[in-house]
Amino acid sequence: MEESVCDTKSMVSKGKKDHLYHVLHKVPYGDSPYVRAKHAQLVDKDPEGAIVLFWGAINAGDKVDSALKDMAVVMKQLNRADEAIEAIKSFRSLCSKQSQESLDNVLIDLYKKCGKVDEQIELLKRKLKMIYQGEAFNGKPTKTARSHGKKFQVSIKQETSRLLGNLGWAYMQKKNYMMAEVVYRKAQMIDPDCNKACNLGLCLMRQARYEEAQVILGEVILGNVPGSEDGKSRKRAEDLLVELRSKLPGPQLPDLLGLDDDFIKGLERLMSEWGPIRSKRLPIFEEISSFRDQLAC
Repeated sequence: MEESVCDTKSMVSKGKKDHLYHVLHKVPYGDSPYVRAKHAQLVDKDPEGAIVLFWGAINAGDKVDSALKDMAVVMKQLNRADEAIEAIKSFRSLCSKQSQESLDNVLIDLYKKCGKVDEQIELLKRKLKMIYQGEAFNGKPTKTARSHGKKFQVSIKQETSRLLGNLGWAYMQKKNYMMAEVVYRKAQMIDPDCNKACNLGLCLMRQARYEEAQVILGEVILGNVPGSEDGKSRKRAEDLLVELRSKLPGPQLPDLLGLDDDFIKGLERLMSEWGPIRSKRLPIFEEISSFRDQLAC
């Protein structure tokens, strides 16, 4: 009887340890091809081996949606983004309809990694068109997203603004600043944030529209844009302002003809304190006075 109780306690203890192991390493339960691939990726830290095992999971039809996406992410980490793009294009037809949007998001990151800006723009436009046609999120108003292991809800409004922000950045890479500005302004109207505000400021700077850029970046620093409490965003806005001010033209000399007599006399007194001069009025002021006399006639 005592041995039976001990065996039961041992099994419970082992079960708790197994559960803690899977939670700690975020590895699914079981011994399927996909689980072995995740173990290689997350526990063994063997990305090359994980890719081989993910291929095996796809060929075996085991969790193909997740296996394809995870394999593409590992390939990107190994600077094999081009291969990842081809893999998604080749095997996404095997994946469910519900997984297509997340695969598109992975593709956008891969295009960005490879510098394939035209492909990125085309895909972003297609995803935005799906939103306008009511086809995004499988017809639902929100979807569950995951970032750094945490789940959260994303609305259509937030997703539209995010995609527009990515599209604006893609146009920036093409140096099409006019289109980038239009897209960024649309994104800020829908769901403003400080990152897109900084990008819009940079876009205006590239068009030499420094005063407009200064106003937008100033709003971030003043904390008037959502997310501007983040130290990194504020620092970026400050750095952009420093760059902006370095591009501003230096102070222009005032039109001396517009100066009044009191100001000229004060300037002359200051000049006389710096050193002796040949006459009470500098030659330039003599010429101006003569010119004024002509104008008066």
